[in-house]
Amino acid sequence: MAAGSDPPLGEVVEVPLDTLCAEDSPRAAGVDLAHARMLAETDAPLPPILVHRPTMRVIDGLHRLQAAKLKNAVAIDARFFDGDDQAAFILAVKSNITHGLPLSLADRKTAARRILEVRPQWSDRAIAAVTGLSHKTVGKVRRSTGEVPQPNAHIGRDGRVRALDPAQGRRRAHELIASNPTASIREIARGAGVSVATAHDVRHRHRRREEPARTVTRPRPRQADAVDLASAQIADNQAAVERLRSDPTIRYTESGRTLVRLLDGHLNDRDQWDQVARNIPEHRLELISELAKARAEDWRQFVELLQKRRR
Repeated sequence: MAAGSDPPLGEVVEVPLDTLCAEDSPRAAGVDLAHARMLAETDAPLPPILVHRPTMRVIDGLHRLQAAKLKNAVAIDARFFDGDDQAAFILAVKSNITHGLPLSLADRKTAARRILEVRPQWSDRAIAAVTGLSHKTVGKVRRSTGEVPQPNAHIGRDGRVRALDPAQGRRRAHELIASNPTASIREIARGAGVSVATAHDVRHRHRRREEPARTVTRPRPRQADAVDLASAQIADNQAAVERLRSDPTIRYTESGRTLVRLLDGHLNDRDQWDQVARNIPEHRLELISELAKARAEDWRQFVELLQKRRR
C-alpha cells in the first residue's frame, strides 16, 4: 500500500462469525465491552467490517463483531482486503483513527513505531496521516527508535520520493542531468527524490552553468513572525483534520461535518499547489486568482470569528 493511499476493497459479503480471527489488533486494551453493547442495542444497520482474506483477521470492526456476537448472530457483513500482513496492520490503524472508537494516544504511538519498522522510507507526515499523530510526534518516535534505519529519502502521502537533505537532492538532480541531458523532468525528479519544480530549476541552472542551488541568507524573523511560524507548525494539517473527524462532538453534528469537509477539501502538499498553479490555462489565471482571493477572505473572516469566541 502506497503512503497515504486507500487500497481497493472487495464487495460486501456475508461471513460466518466462527471463521473470523480477532488477533493482532492495534488496540492494546482489546475490545471496549461498553461500546460493543451500545452498538448491539442500536437498530440501525452497522457498516460492514473489514477482513484480511489470507488470515481472516478482522482489520476494522472488532466492536461490530462483538456486537454481532452479543446479538447471537451467526454471520456479519464484511469486505475483504487482499494485501500482505504489514499492509493489513497499517490499514487497521488508519481505519481506527477515522471512525468508530478512536485509538488511544499510546496505541497510536505504538502503531507509529511498528510502521516505522516496516516502512522506514515513509515520511513523518505520511505516517502521521495514518496514525492520527502530528508529524512532529512521529519524528520523535523515529529518533527514539534506534533500530529503525534512517533512509536518505522519504516517500510522502502523495507517493512521491523526496530527499531528506534538499541540497543533496539538488546535487543528485544535477548529476542526473549531466549524465543524461535528454531525460525528462519527471525522470530527473523521481530519480533525485525532488519535486518537478525543483528539477526544472536545477536544469535551468545547469544550462546557465550555475551551481544546483545558491546559498540564500534569510533575514532573522521578528518575534511576532516567529510565534506565527511556530503556531503554524504545531501539528500536521492532515493529522489535525483526522482528529477532528474522529471527535464525536464534531462528526455527529451537521455543522461539524461541514467544517471537516471544508478543511479536508484543500491541498495539503506545497508541491500539489505548485503543480496546480503551473497547469492553469493562461486565459483563466485572472479569474481563478480572484476566486482564490475571495476564498482567502472568507477564511480570514472565519478566523476572526473564532478569535472573538476565544476572547
